[in-house]
Amino acid sequence: MNLSRLKVIGAGAAVSLLALGAYAQDQISLTVVSWGGAYSESQQRAYHDPWMAENPNVRIINDDGSANALASLRAQAQANNVTWDLVDMLPSDAQLACDEGIIMPIDHDEWLAPAPDGTAASEDFLPGSLGDCFIPQIVYSTVMSYNTEMFEDGKAPASIADFFNIEEFPGKRAIQDRPAGNLEWALYADGVPIDEIYETLETPEGVDRAFAKLDTIKSELIFWTEGAQAPQLLADKEAAFATGYNGRIFAAAEVEGQPFGIIWDGQLVEWDGWVVPTGTRNLEAVKEYLTWATDTQRLADQAKYISYGPARASSADLVGEHADLGIDMSTHMPTHPDNYTTPIILNNDFWTDYGDELRERYASWMLQ
Repeated sequence: MNLSRLKVIGAGAAVSLLALGAYAQDQISLTVVSWGGAYSESQQRAYHDPWMAENPNVRIINDDGSANALASLRAQAQANNVTWDLVDMLPSDAQLACDEGIIMPIDHDEWLAPAPDGTAASEDFLPGSLGDCFIPQIVYSTVMSYNTEMFEDGKAPASIADFFNIEEFPGKRAIQDRPAGNLEWALYADGVPIDEIYETLETPEGVDRAFAKLDTIKSELIFWTEGAQAPQLLADKEAAFATGYNGRIFAAAEVEGQPFGIIWDGQLVEWDGWVVPTGTRNLEAVKEYLTWATDTQRLADQAKYISYGPARASSADLVGEHADLGIDMSTHMPTHPDNYTTPIILNNDFWTDYGDELRERYASWMLQ
């Protein structure tokens, strides 16, 4: 072998070693925070696994910390030690975090992909869903659910009023340990029209009225803190009713075969989506992931695994069958016409303005 060929081989080996070194340096770990359970599994299958398959230098680490995301982000910012890269958060908390500067403002048309027909992202996401620092993924609802085995045939509950009627529909009721939803349902069950609920809650008399209605069932209440607890309480028959996220109730009923029914009356409709912590060390990788994971096809893909509606208008027609069960998912969506008859749209501006004082009063009420 001549000297010139040895030089070429040596140079090639050096380039290969440099390339391997560069590749190793490009290894990225993204800490993605979400809610756990069936919801995080749907994100894993629809977004994380396909993205890591296309980008083998990226590793996504799941953290089920969304229930306390606002407090955790505040603590990380105060310590100047931001360890999260992407957080699944509710819009009202996202607005507070945005106002405090602990999550990043987002130019939606710059960061996000347009619809397949070229419609800008800001026009394709459902009206009112985008926030200054917030990218919605899903439309979901918190619903009343019940264990069908705990009620006689022909005596199944069908309304929010039935949930508050402990004489005709006896049994424990499991509700979340937050006021949002519970106060709205209390007023709705007490006869307040849906379009007047927040106007009523803005008055001291309206708040008193909501708590007075909750008092009528307090002896039968169990409080849950994590989303997985609601279907478990129903399955164990520790509660006859439970409020819960519609996707978790769907998963328990359709995937696990639990005897659960859903009361769509008064469903509390919310957005849920992504925020980016200020100070993430992996901003460019996060932006690349977000562009892909929030496009039209990917949002429709999540509906293959859980009964939450995609937040893009262009995704709706792509919703098909459940990936494992083969059932039509459209009829299980909160926004299906048969289900979307009396929705209560969660007013995030209201909860941003009044949430702190109502959460404080609700916490005291739970302990009374």
